[in-house]
Amino acid sequence: MWLEPLKNQKKPVMAKMERCSFIKKVSLLLIRSKGSLSFGRKNPASDVKGYSPSQLSPAITVMLKVPDHQVAGHQACDGKLGPLIDDSGHFYKPLQNDGRGSHELAFYTSFSTDKRIPDRIRKFFPVFYGTRHLEASDGSGLYPHLALEDTVSSRINPSVLDAKIGSRTWYPQAAEDYIIKCLKKDRETTSLELGFRVSGLRVYGNKETGFWKPDKKCVLNFSIEDTRIALRKFVSSNPSTDSDIKPDCSFASTVYGGPAGILAQLLELKSWFEEQTIFHFYSCSVLMVYEKESILQGRNSGAEIKLVDFAHVIEGKGVIDHNFLGGLCSLIKLISDIVTSSA
Repeated sequence: MWLEPLKNQKKPVMAKMERCSFIKKVSLLLIRSKGSLSFGRKNPASDVKGYSPSQLSPAITVMLKVPDHQVAGHQACDGKLGPLIDDSGHFYKPLQNDGRGSHELAFYTSFSTDKRIPDRIRKFFPVFYGTRHLEASDGSGLYPHLALEDTVSSRINPSVLDAKIGSRTWYPQAAEDYIIKCLKKDRETTSLELGFRVSGLRVYGNKETGFWKPDKKCVLNFSIEDTRIALRKFVSSNPSTDSDIKPDCSFASTVYGGPAGILAQLLELKSWFEEQTIFHFYSCSVLMVYEKESILQGRNSGAEIKLVDFAHVIEGKGVIDHNFLGGLCSLIKLISDIVTSSA
């Protein structure tokens, strides 16, 4: 089957090259070859485990830049391999070469044509446009990327929060060292106790203050109370590192509440997870996005949720995904409390 458990995951090793100018913006001319696709390397088929060149789309010419709205995951900075975006609303995620890349591609390929997925649920997943060969952000040459919908492409100064769902982020049959690593992080964060953890966030204040974006180390150290505060700051007009400033939650009713708000979307997603037994989503995140400036101008907040990161999805085999469902219910409870207290 397409979703066989991954084994012996190892951190990919990539060639490094200093390319500071790339981090801002670059114009890339990519290679189109006849018959087979060139990665720009001696053995392209072996660069990403589980791939044959015929699975991948031809190279294209495109303007790329590093996404400044990314709040979690591998980032394309300091010569590292990470996601890129273009000006046409596409998010390009490099395929990991240890089996996870081929696994995530298999999920997107299957999910995009699976008639068992209701349209009301499909909207919570990024649109999948196939794969593209792009210049890797680490300077190592052409590399295969998933071409996905960029959720925030049309937004001005979007506020973004990434919540990794599940009290257990490791999947069955994972390698023992991977389980130990995940279990350690689950215990040290709120995952085990709360059922989810905030992986990253950024909240727009104003032109003078810019974004409130706690660093990765700070976010990993969030307690349950810190998580509650972060969810409150996410919908506040006064996000700040100053602990003495109480979040005003002035946008809670607009962003979290209402018939089209984040809470309503999460509840709709929950209703599907209460019955779906097709997939089990391990180490998957709910991405929450809205646009503050749109609210201030009297327009819709554009509040939206998307599920992201599917390298560890496995077949449900007729069993409800209680791990994800439990974490989702916990997130819903905290957000519901904020909406109620702000009413």
